Amino acid sequence: MTFYLGEISINNSDNSPETKTDYSRSKELALAAAQVAADYGGSDIVVLDMTEHTPSFDFFVIATGTSRRQLHAMSEEIDHKLEDDLKDRRLNIDGYDESRWIVLDYATVVVHLFDEETRAYYSLESLWADAKKLDLDGVIKYSK
Repeated sequence: MTFYLGEISINNSDNSPETKTDYSRSKELALAAAQVAADYGGSDIVVLDMTEHTPSFDFFVIATGTSRRQLHAMSEEIDHKLEDDLKDRRLNIDGYDESRWIVLDYATVVVHLFDEETRAYYSLESLWADAKKLDLDGVIKYSK
């Protein structure tokens, strides 16, 4: 089965890197991204399970930062963790220069890093209110 998203096609019938990986791998990546966001002072971290809503990806990771510098640090360290440590590949990044909403696309996991005002304006959690939120209690450890 092939899905078309703009210029991107996802063929779920083979094992190429462009296809969705297994759910547990996607969850590992999403939780790693959420942990890095927490490590770098991100707040209101949410991981949404999107598997029942789209065939294109498995998870949204959403976090808020307080400054351009913090958002940059979170995005760069998420890249480091997912690409270098977990051997995944980022497909795209958008919004880095403006630093109000940085989107990191890892195919099965999409990370949204917002400043507070932009997060409130777009309200992704409300838009996807019927998506299941992963319980992060005991999973994500916040530094004190």
